Amino acid sequence: MRKLTLKNIVAIALAICVPFLTAVFIIDVKCGIIVLCQTAVIISLFAAFEKDRKKFIVNINDYLSRVLRGEYSFDITDNFEGELSILKNNIYKVVVMLKSTNEELKKEKLGLASSMADITHQLKTPLTSITVMTDLMENEEMREKRSELLGIIKTQTEKMNWLTVTLLKLSRLDADAISFNFSNVSISDIVDTALSTFQPTLDLRSVTVKNNVNDFSFYGDSAWTGEAVKNIVKNCIEHTPVGGELVFSTHNTNIYNELTISDNGSGIDSEDLPHIFERFYHGKNASADSVGIGLNLAKEILSKQHAEIFCESEKGKGSSFRIKFYKAII
Repeated sequence: MRKLTLKNIVAIALAICVPFLTAVFIIDVKCGIIVLCQTAVIISLFAAFEKDRKKFIVNINDYLSRVLRGEYSFDITDNFEGELSILKNNIYKVVVMLKSTNEELKKEKLGLASSMADITHQLKTPLTSITVMTDLMENEEMREKRSELLGIIKTQTEKMNWLTVTLLKLSRLDADAISFNFSNVSISDIVDTALSTFQPTLDLRSVTVKNNVNDFSFYGDSAWTGEAVKNIVKNCIEHTPVGGELVFSTHNTNIYNELTISDNGSGIDSEDLPHIFERFYHGKNASADSVGIGLNLAKEILSKQHAEIFCESEKGKGSSFRIKFYKAII
């Protein structure tokens, strides 16, 4: 069916009204004049309404064209009642949403560029070291030091491997590409596994471990929670001096169960403390080998399981990481 235009509607109205008006004029001229005036007024009002409607549609179309060019300003102060006003408000809501999404995409793009720059930098250091060590090994005069050079290459290779694996885990978490296997998990098992992983390092550095954990269960993923705790323990060990101390303790409330991991190391500067869980953040007291993703990975893993992590630290006295496992998720 062909759409009716204002011209067609007026033509149809006249076709209907003219015979009726003619009949009225034949019956009574005065009545005919009155009806004619009423008909003219109705047609004029309808024409004015149709003109405003077309003007509104043209304005909306022009506005949408500006939106496509990246202009998002939209005046909604001239609203009026009716379907067209509802349409205008809904268009405004959609545009606001698109603007917000566009801004988020820009932020993500900048964040991705920054992350890629950080990753490149972190990989460049061990790669450079490996290249230098390889060149030295080819030197006949360095033959007696090959064992030492191979040790350095192995260390740098392990660092690169850990970095790439950890970044892959973070990317999977960011993309929600991981399915957590939730079950009742023992916190003692998590701590024992983490300690067994770092036992050689703890022995080498003569770090005393005080395991004051009173076992409790929480609903989470055992493997991924273990990964988070290991990254926290690794961070604590890196900042604990030879002969230092590492303490594990627990606390229970009606709302949550808490695991605390404390060290008596160098502590964290007050300016760095609010940022230590940010990806690629490198604080003043960070070790030379730190890349700034271990604590970020721990936080991401725990947040996916509705747990929270906090850090309290005093420079020169050590740090405490508190993990809260909530008993009920509201």
